[in-house]
Formats: sequence, structure tokens, C-alpha cells
Amino acid sequence: MEAQLQKTSSPATSVLSASVVICAYTEKRWDDIAAALESVRQQTIRPIETILVIDYNPAMLERVKREIPDIVVVPNRYARGLSGAKNTGFEAATSDLVAFLDDDAIAEPQWLERLVITCSNPNALGVGGWVEPLWESGRPKWFPDEYLWAIGGTSKVMPKDVAPIRNVFGGNSCWRRDVYQSVGGFHTGMGAGTKLGGHSLACEETELCIRAHQRWPGKTFLFDPQAIIHHRVSADRATWKYFRQRCFTEGLSKAIVARNVGAGDGLSAERTHVIKELPKGVLQGIGDALKGDLTGLQRSYAIVLGLVCAGAGYLKAITSMPKLVPAPQPVPSN
Repeated sequence: MEAQLQKTSSPATSVLSASVVICAYTEKRWDDIAAALESVRQQTIRPIETILVIDYNPAMLERVKREIPDIVVVPNRYARGLSGAKNTGFEAATSDLVAFLDDDAIAEPQWLERLVITCSNPNALGVGGWVEPLWESGRPKWFPDEYLWAIGGTSKVMPKDVAPIRNVFGGNSCWRRDVYQSVGGFHTGMGAGTKLGGHSLACEETELCIRAHQRWPGKTFLFDPQAIIHHRVSADRATWKYFRQRCFTEGLSKAIVARNVGAGDGLSAERTHVIKELPKGVLQGIGDALKGDLTGLQRSYAIVLGLVCAGAGYLKAITSMPKLVPAPQPVPSN
């Protein structure tokens, strides 16, 4: 049964805070990283520390040390990829709450305050916030709302008030340190920068959230729509090619999550999305076309195409990929 939300008292925000972690791997995003860091400096409550984890890029690590002296910068201590970098950030942080921000995102001023206040709920394992896409080349008219997750955005069907969710979006999230320590951290065989069978993997935060739910069935993760970030969507991600690849990767990754934590928990949200939201989206696109917006047919087509690609990825995983070890502990790389 879903945990009951408890109202929390409103302690003075001056005593609320968290460590903020940003993971980065390439100097090509230098301007994005600088903007992300500046948005953290402008928060209504100050983080205990801001930590930038550099994923296997020694030259970038040294540049950050020279040019950005007001943050903590550390190299990824674990396997290459986002999961290893996140584990490194968790262990470098000194706060009981650890917030993650994508390196190509800008947080609104109350972002951290909203995360830590909501995370103070005694039933909260962690908190995720709203991710608004910041389209570099404009949003394609064919791109359906139902697939905003594919470019790191928040679906329009998400709650408009604080509410329980199965899993957070990793690039806008706040976690309790005891949750991380108890369930073994992010799986270093998943996450951006890791590959299996030549294919990139994702869903490391989904896998960790489900393990936490299984460890504490009476508690939950929360979604706070007022904890807002703006996530840059580069021009190459606003293409059909990227859309197909990202949907395939999602299916591949979700199959591995389901193998690792069980299909019942691993696919619960996906079943609802496929059964309820996608058919409504297809019909909406057809309805838009009948009203004169012919791009509605493209959106309907994209919804079906995305489902087919995700299904293909899922089938590939369950027929050819090995099962991951449940509840993994992070292992430092040599």
C-alpha cells in the first residue's frame, strides 16, 4: 500500500540544506556546467557544499580546480559512467541529504529549498522535481507530450501537487544518505556512459528507487512540481533518429531493471503509461489532424513508433542480455 503522506512542520529554512552534486564528463559542456553552478549559487538556501564529479577526464579535472575554486571537485572513483560518478558524489558529500542536478540544466532559485523541505517528510525516501525542457533548436511539432521523458523532461500527466511516485528523475532529485547506504548505491552496470551488448543503458535511478521501495514498503519517493529545473535539449536530440534510439534504449534498460528487481515492481508505471496514456495520445493526435493540424498525425505516429522501438529493446534484453546481480554494492575501479 502506498505510504500516507504526513504534513511536516515548517522549520526555518536557514537550517535546511543539502549537498549538491553535479556529474560531468566533457569540456564540450563547459558553458552548461558554468550555468548550472551559477544557478546553484543563486539558490534561496545555500547548499552545504557543491560537488562536481568529473568522469574520467583528467584534463577537465585540472581545469575545474584552476578556474572554479569555490566548489569541491573530485574524480569518479568507480566504474566509468553516470552511476559511478553519482556514487562518488554521494560519498564525497557531508550532508544527510544529497541533491543531484544535471550538468546541462539550470535550477530555479527555490529548487533546493523545495527539495529539502519536501524531503523532510518522515515518509520520504527521496524527492524528485519538475524538469522543463529547454529546446536548443525549438520543439519539433511531431514530438508528443507522452515522450517528454525521452529528452529528460517531465510528463504533463505528473501531479501538480506534492505526491508519491515510484521513481525520481536522477538529474533533479534529492536523496537521504541512509537510503543510499542501506540499498547499496547506484548500479554501476547501468546509467549513461555504460553499455551492454553495444547499447547504452539508462534507468539507474529507477532501479535504485525500486530497491529502496522494496526495502521500506511503508515509505515512498515524492514528486514536488515546484522544485523546477530547465534541462537543455540539444539539436541532435530533437531528431527522429535520436527518438528511435532513445526509446530502444529505454526498453532495453527497463528489461534489465525488471530482471533485477522483479517485473511487478519494475514495470508497474510502464504498464499504466502504455495502457492509459499512449492510446489517449494517439487519439488526441488524430483529433488534432481532423481539426486541421496535420502534425497531429506525426505525433500519433511517433507514439506508436516509440512503443515499437521500446518493445524491440525490451525483447532484445530478455532474449540475449545477462541478469544483473540484485542489490549491488559499488566497487571502486582500479
